[in-house]
Amino acid sequence: MSGMIRVGIDVGGTFTHAVAIDSGSMKIVGSVKVPTSHRAKEGVALGIVEALKKLLTESSISAESVGFIAHSTTQATNALLEGDVAPVGIVAMGSGINGAIARRVSSLGKLELAPDKYLNTFHKFIDTGRPVTAEAVKKAVDELVKQGAKAIAVSEAFSVDDSANEAMAVSVVREMGLPATAGHEVSQLYGYKVRTRTAVINASMLPKMIESADMTESSVREAGITAPVMIMRSDGGVMDIDAMRKRPILTMLSGPAAGVAAAMMFLRISDGVFLEVGGTSTDISAISNGRAKIKTAEIGGHRVYMRTLDVRTVGVAGGSLARIRGGKLLDVGPRSAHIAGLVYSAFSDPMAKPKVELIKPMPDDPSDYVMLSDTDNSESRQCVTPTCAANLLKLVPAGNCAAGNDNSVSSALAAVGATIGLSAENAATEMLRLAAKKCIPIVEDLIKDHKLDGELVMLIGGGGGAAAIVPFVAKEMGLRFQIAEHADVISAIGVALALIRETVERQIVNPSDDDILRLRQEAHASVEKMGADPASIEVHIEIDTRTSVVRATACGATSMTKDGAIQEATTPEERKSLAAESMRVAVAEVSLGFEGKFFQIYSTDKSEKRMLGLLSHRLKSIRVLDHTGGIRLQFRNAAYQACKVDELDRTLGELIEQHSEWGDAGKVIPDMVLLAGPKIIDLSGVLDSHQVQALARAEMELVPREAEVVAIARLN
Repeated sequence: MSGMIRVGIDVGGTFTHAVAIDSGSMKIVGSVKVPTSHRAKEGVALGIVEALKKLLTESSISAESVGFIAHSTTQATNALLEGDVAPVGIVAMGSGINGAIARRVSSLGKLELAPDKYLNTFHKFIDTGRPVTAEAVKKAVDELVKQGAKAIAVSEAFSVDDSANEAMAVSVVREMGLPATAGHEVSQLYGYKVRTRTAVINASMLPKMIESADMTESSVREAGITAPVMIMRSDGGVMDIDAMRKRPILTMLSGPAAGVAAAMMFLRISDGVFLEVGGTSTDISAISNGRAKIKTAEIGGHRVYMRTLDVRTVGVAGGSLARIRGGKLLDVGPRSAHIAGLVYSAFSDPMAKPKVELIKPMPDDPSDYVMLSDTDNSESRQCVTPTCAANLLKLVPAGNCAAGNDNSVSSALAAVGATIGLSAENAATEMLRLAAKKCIPIVEDLIKDHKLDGELVMLIGGGGGAAAIVPFVAKEMGLRFQIAEHADVISAIGVALALIRETVERQIVNPSDDDILRLRQEAHASVEKMGADPASIEVHIEIDTRTSVVRATACGATSMTKDGAIQEATTPEERKSLAAESMRVAVAEVSLGFEGKFFQIYSTDKSEKRMLGLLSHRLKSIRVLDHTGGIRLQFRNAAYQACKVDELDRTLGELIEQHSEWGDAGKVIPDMVLLAGPKIIDLSGVLDSHQVQALARAEMELVPREAEVVAIARLN
């Protein structure tokens, strides 16, 4: 092995997968799975530890060679869905009229987390019209504990402006030996009720999550691994274990986030819709210009101050059961083979005389789910799934984990087809059509909601059931698709390769350049503190003029994840061919416009009809490739200009002025992106040209003055 090992552990609903990746070659050098330990006293942490030990042993990996270890966890999500959380005591604070309002809105009562699952809260108020003392805090906490509180949330009105009272109070609570969260620790946004609710939900997770974190970290240390332990966040990055101990709420939905991280880091997808297909459900999310699309989270229908990937789940996957009613195929799913305790025909020996029976997988289910029994062997039970149908229709690539027994699926689907008056092939096609029918509207909504360019979108399939769903969905939609290499462990790969990430946000009316730069520096410092290499850190700024929220999201790699040889470097001819294939034009129509050490820009001129075909609009489509042939950025229409660092301010100004548009809202500048050395600096969330230039100057501080950079403007 040519370097240190990166370990990623993904906790799934059924199995916990662990992979080891050589950080030099980016090759997988080990992969194992163990049953997820949902019911163990230690929770899912036990499965994480078992997977790690098995991985090191079976792959002959020494503890000293592990330089990075990270895991996802379902513990926070499961705790909320199952109501397995600690009762929370709320210490609310405020004064005057604002205090009276704070007293009322901070009393949350029972918070619904999921249907029929509640979080109990208790409430005490401290008037900050006079100095808050440690004795007053202790008295309030003692009373809350007597009522049943096991964790404390401290929340003061306008603590985002002055957090001194919250910081003092939460320090007192922790000295009393109780887990605690302060409102300003979970969010710096105004909105007292939402901030309090976020702090309360976070506090409710602390006892179990801290216990789990302690167990995981101690086991990692006992194994001799000294690398920092990282945890997957819901926004696709990782944070260190100390940060998780304070804000476990950020780990919600980290399972789906891991697969998206792999699509970006391992597969190098810049624009696409990622479908992670399991046995029972499919998680669908969007990627645009190398960034996963994010949304504000909700828990039990309540808005909280937390950002998560926009992951949408549909109840169909590789193991979903076919259903028959009235002599016709009715549906596929939502029940799966796993729930029914059946084996896929694709992974079984052929039945001598398969016979269709209709069953109830669960007592309250309708009796229309298809099971196959063998007339000659009453003990034999199988089912047909999208995986079986995809095998019959030759949609499963050779060597894929979903590849199965052709003879078995042929006889099984022939029996199903005979029951509904179809051939085996037509029965398989109808099954996949019904499965795709559930996925296609979700894909279409993601493309629409996030304004993805349909010309650039590719479907990417991950998960063990990807080949059962993605090829047929792509065919129905007329889109390109790709099944991930190592699809069955793609989430564990994503955990291993994820970047350290942190988001800092404030509400600032008419933010100045200095306001934005301060926020950028705070986010930068946060990920650097967690171990990110300063040279790798990129900060993306977003300004929402409607809510006055300024958001800085920093991502950085450890020294092991600097841009390395993900695959063998491609030749110029191969890269040009890849660009042409992506732009769907002949190679002869593609020209190389810029060639640097790290990136190349390929372009082609296209014509687009507008105004019912009466007008023709010229476009310059571009693709930004790295030396490995990975398409890092793609634009349907863009302008770009290379310059020295000293000339960047002027170049940006010229590009912005030349390509800005005017409308009812005034001047609208184009989205701007910079290529500087190995870094892609996304300035697309900034709405003012002066702020774009100020951020660019900050990004260029450590770049040599004579270095060449490229400014790209996305055009309509």
